[in-house]
Formats: sequence, structure tokens, C-alpha cells
Amino acid sequence: MAMDATQIREHMEVVGSDGEHVGTVDRVEGDKIKLTKSDPAAGGQHRYVGMDQVQEIKDGSVCLSKSAKEIMSGAGDGAAMR
Repeated sequence: MAMDATQIREHMEVVGSDGEHVGTVDRVEGDKIKLTKSDPAAGGQHRYVGMDQVQEIKDGSVCLSKSAKEIMSGAGDGAAMR
């Protein structure tokens, strides 16, 4: 089932399946979530996470289907974070 992008709001925390911080939502752009570049995890650059990586919205956070380490390294599909 596809995630409803309208549930994702600016400044929501994005966490991996391990509960670790991945970033903060800047906005949704098509089928990707753009993360803020001001977040300490961003390294001063905008990063993107595909909507296909979103497992659920829980307690005001965007929860991903892979761990933070997998998302940050692009493990698995090689394009989890761009």
C-alpha cells in the first residue's frame, strides 16, 4: 500500500527502522521527501528519501522501512538517499 504523502508535514522527524534519526522533512517533492540541509545529519546538503522507503507515520515522525545506516549509505536499492 502506498503512503499518503499528504500526511507528511514540514519539520517532521525522519527515523530509520532502528529508531535512529535520519533527518528533518523540508517538503515532499513528487515521490521523494526532501530533507532540510540545516539538520546536523544532512552535512549542509539537501538529501532525498524515496516515498517507497516510508513504512508509516507514527507519533509525528516519518518511519522508514530501513535502518538509518542503510538509508544514509544507500544500501539495498542504492538510491535510498540522494
